[in-house]
Amino acid sequence: MRTLKSLLWILTGSILSVYALASPQEIRVGYIAYHPHQGPVLSNLIPEPEDRGFSGARLGLKDNNTTGRFLKQHYTLISELAETPEQVSQIAQQWLDDGLRLLVTDLPKKELIALSQMAKPYGAVVFNAGSYADELRTRECLANTLHTLPSRAMLTDALGQWSNARRLHRWLLIQGSQPEDLAYAEALKRSAKRFGLKIIEEKTWSFDTDLRRTAQRELPLFTQTDEYDLVVVADERGDFGEYVMYNTWYPRPVAGTQGLTPVAWHRVVEQWGAAQLQSRFEDQYQRWMNSKDYAAWVAIRTIGEAVTQTKSDDAEILFNFINSDKFQLAAFKGRKLNYRSWSGQLRQPIPLVQPRSLVSQPPLEGFLHPVTDLDTLGFDQPESSCNVSYASN
Repeated sequence: MRTLKSLLWILTGSILSVYALASPQEIRVGYIAYHPHQGPVLSNLIPEPEDRGFSGARLGLKDNNTTGRFLKQHYTLISELAETPEQVSQIAQQWLDDGLRLLVTDLPKKELIALSQMAKPYGAVVFNAGSYADELRTRECLANTLHTLPSRAMLTDALGQWSNARRLHRWLLIQGSQPEDLAYAEALKRSAKRFGLKIIEEKTWSFDTDLRRTAQRELPLFTQTDEYDLVVVADERGDFGEYVMYNTWYPRPVAGTQGLTPVAWHRVVEQWGAAQLQSRFEDQYQRWMNSKDYAAWVAIRTIGEAVTQTKSDDAEILFNFINSDKFQLAAFKGRKLNYRSWSGQLRQPIPLVQPRSLVSQPPLEGFLHPVTDLDTLGFDQPESSCNVSYASN
């Protein structure tokens, strides 16, 4: 009996030793960004961090490896900042040829579409952590692509819900002339219609005047019209929006791309354990975490959660699991997050912030949906022609 017990102990010890010495599962992720030059803007007091997105991805990788250490998983991040669209294609092609099948991107819409088409024959999974374009969630559908950054419609719907709840029903819309401004303005108009709000007038800011010197004189006259409850601004680049506040004809709040702003993430989000994420990011990178950082962090964490649950690093298995109702991600927004199976868009609450405080975080109580109130933000399934599924040819 004693001999049998000894043999069992030896056998058990051998098995544990083999398990301990087993090589960890290696998961490689590529992060690629391209930041086209936006040209000079008037309000440049707080420039965009050069490492935006990259730092969020690195923190996500660190979090994955913290958990992965106990699960025999090891994550490696390969990151590149392209200087031209041609470089985006060159880098992506090299990665795909080298067997990389998990890509996180911060790219404009055009470059993202090109990369997604390039990655499809390889069966690679692409995470969009850089483009807000609504079309990518409605009609220009991308195979194998998941969106961690909210769409413009999600942002403006959050603002529309808040405006409706606060009975600020009459909007004055001021838009810039850049393509991104026009896209944001279209999202605002859609949200106004959706939540029973009225745009009393639309105005386009087309002046090249230096508002740092003339805002107090020009903006009151520019915003003189029928009475409004809220001024909504579509100025993504920041050409004039920062000067609208406190300079309107009627003393009214300002919201949109400036003023009260709907965002994916901001330093003032501190509930639901978010303060811990914020402090870790600040300690590591000596700045605040922004929306692009958060979107990249979520993408990396999505991969980590999917690998843990499926015990696989196969791109097809990961994509199908992530884009199913089995997937859930804890992401410091007070809800378990998952993806819309038809468009690949991450469902998520949208913080409405001013520079030093969180004002609200839609979806708000009272805005109902038959599946989840998170689908009251952005394009719902009947509004989208997308049917995203895994493809490898």
